[in-house]
Amino acid sequence: MPSFKTLDDLNDIAGKRVLVRVDLNVPVKDGKVTDVTRIERVAPTIKELSKKGAKVILLAHFGRPKDGPSADLSLTLIAPSVEAVLDHPVQTATDVIGEVAAGAVAAMKDGDILLLENTRFHKGEEKNDPDFVKALVANGDIYVNDAFSAAHRAHASTEGLARHLPAYAGRTMQAELEALEKGLGQPVRPVVAIVGGAKVSTKIDLLMNLVKKVDALVIGGGMANTFIAARGTSVGKSLCEHDLADTARQIMIEAATAGCAIVLPEDGVVAREFKAGAANEIVAIDAIPDDAMMLDVGPKSVEAVKAWIERANTLVWNGPLGAFEIEPFDKATVAAAQYAAERTKAGKLTSVAGGGDTVSALNHAGVADDFTYVSTAGGAFLEWMEGKVLPGVEVLTKAK
Repeated sequence: MPSFKTLDDLNDIAGKRVLVRVDLNVPVKDGKVTDVTRIERVAPTIKELSKKGAKVILLAHFGRPKDGPSADLSLTLIAPSVEAVLDHPVQTATDVIGEVAAGAVAAMKDGDILLLENTRFHKGEEKNDPDFVKALVANGDIYVNDAFSAAHRAHASTEGLARHLPAYAGRTMQAELEALEKGLGQPVRPVVAIVGGAKVSTKIDLLMNLVKKVDALVIGGGMANTFIAARGTSVGKSLCEHDLADTARQIMIEAATAGCAIVLPEDGVVAREFKAGAANEIVAIDAIPDDAMMLDVGPKSVEAVKAWIERANTLVWNGPLGAFEIEPFDKATVAAAQYAAERTKAGKLTSVAGGGDTVSALNHAGVADDFTYVSTAGGAFLEWMEGKVLPGVEVLTKAK
């Protein structure tokens, strides 16, 4: 596993100014945070540093500001929720660099927590501008990155800072990297991957990488239709990227060469309407009516997926098996997720999952807490699954 320093390597930090990159890009409605999951994920790192007497200075982005500062993207909107989750006062500053930030940092006492303003209010953040990095460095003695979800971006606060200060992984970053290593880095075989979602076009790199690393690749969701059609089977009105038939066939060839089994649906749940409670029927995969669409995989397919999960020692999951957002087309995803959770709780499976729809699906199935690790990192998790180098992680390993 790539080597990197963690908080366990930090000693005697009382009075030290610790710049902590966190992910506070949380959903806000009517000026209030509606989901504090990401804040809860970084809370252990912040609390640990504060208890050790460090001056904890939080760096984060929020949204995508286009023309500098804007009130609706100010981190002052997030501060009350951070304070509530931490159960600790959180000071704020109206800028992330310059005299305003320097003054706020200078006023800190040991153990204090300060949230600086949105890093993306400055164009130098996303450009990883050296002058902006130096301005950030001026307020810190140590750098801790606890934002794996932003690690796929080489920005000033995610990559640049680690080149100028002693750099460490926070507890969430550490947990994420250790879980991912168990998932695909050095997994216990057999390894099974479940990949679902709407389109093959968004996951070509992912599928190409996985067939070389896993023993079986289960393909579900709308993307399964593209593979089924590529084999010459009609999928009726199902969502299907017919123009990617050659790509699908190439992925299947790559899988065969690598000795990876491709697991496609054997049957499906079809309907004429895409809505909750729509009249539906179960048909064999080669008997989808011309006027119907497959919205979930069928019971035979679910049993096949469960059989692969039972054989596996490691499971990596990204994307639902069907249109889980509407009943009754959530049954396959729920059944497979609950079975994976059961195997995990029994100590027979290491299960790592991630991606927005995946997290929602596992929460819907009531098993998100039962998987070995569920990543909320979104794009970074997907790029890791694609085998890409994540700049924010790479720089931490080099810092070691």
